[in-house]
Amino acid sequence: MCPLLSENDVWEETGSRALALTAYGGAEIGECQAAVEAVGDGGTAQWHDAWNTLAQRLDDQGRVSAVEGDPVSARDSLLRASTYYRVSYSPLFGSPVDERLRISFEAEERAFAGAASLDPGNLRPLEIPFEGGSLPAYLSTADDAGVQRPTILQVNGYDSNVHEMYFSNGPAANARGYNWIGFDGPGQGRCLVRDGLHMRPDWESVLGPVLDFVEGLDEVASDGIVLLGWSLGGYLAPRAAAFHSERLAALVADPGQWDLDKQAIESLALSDEEKHRFPDIDRSSLDGMERFLRGGDAPPMSKWRLIDRGLWVDGTESVFDYFANMTRYELSPVASGIRCPTFATAEEGASEAAENLIAAISGPGHVETFAASAGAAGHCEGLARRLFHERLYDWLSRTIA
Repeated sequence: MCPLLSENDVWEETGSRALALTAYGGAEIGECQAAVEAVGDGGTAQWHDAWNTLAQRLDDQGRVSAVEGDPVSARDSLLRASTYYRVSYSPLFGSPVDERLRISFEAEERAFAGAASLDPGNLRPLEIPFEGGSLPAYLSTADDAGVQRPTILQVNGYDSNVHEMYFSNGPAANARGYNWIGFDGPGQGRCLVRDGLHMRPDWESVLGPVLDFVEGLDEVASDGIVLLGWSLGGYLAPRAAAFHSERLAALVADPGQWDLDKQAIESLALSDEEKHRFPDIDRSSLDGMERFLRGGDAPPMSKWRLIDRGLWVDGTESVFDYFANMTRYELSPVASGIRCPTFATAEEGASEAAENLIAAISGPGHVETFAASAGAAGHCEGLARRLFHERLYDWLSRTIA
């Protein structure tokens, strides 16, 4: 596909994440275009400044609207501001945490919380007890009737947070009579930026306490919880479901994923014998790759994904440790424990992981393929979210009461 915002790969991927939220009020196309144009030929500092300036303008505008008695305009402005703050700091990922990232993240939190406070009956913050601390969460209800309803419980991806996830599935769920709950787990959002909790493969240990809390909410029908994973959540949610299937009405993996080490290790410049034994090989075997990625000639997108984002999110120090850690992300040993109905998405021509997942579970399963010709190309059907929701909820209506 042609670039939507920029020829710069990092800008294009980061900015397009905002475009994916336009369908449900998380962004405006023209505002995204204007921010990218303001960056011009600048670098990361200019990117952060341009998007942060846009976010601050909407943030101020929203708070003025609230004071002047226009909560609808105030809420709309604050929600978009939260998105643009997040877009501003994404290229700053890395350890130690950049002060600009921390400040913009806190501004994102305040903007989203401000929007929620203008709709207290239908969108409210939660704190889920977890390992001596808490996980930040939001509950978005279908209405303010106060009755128990089936609920979409969403698991984030590798570099997303609860605010972004609200736009990805919250309004769509509410419009169909479902509640929606999203939360940040280890390696995500506040848990990573503020608390320093890194990503972990044993998501069953995360979901257990989350389900304990969610099942106790007055608005949630405990026999109607649908676990939905976005992006890396397409691994995390099935992994957790394998241990908590009896507590779930259904599972959704968007996209369906399988053992994460297979594809990652296959891409490494190692011999077949080394790939087979990895990580039980000489640690220096990936030194050349690391030097290249940390050098000035590395493709910016590759450096950001692996060095800046990957090592920070996973809490690893080297490329070797990063890939060694990936070998822990396995579904094949546990997937048979998934007994609830399962819906897995896949891009046309890339359905092997989703098909492996569905073939391995014990319950009924379905692979839904999305084609570029239908406008649904790209990661997590980002530019065709309404099409995704139509197909998902049609399946849910046929599958669970």
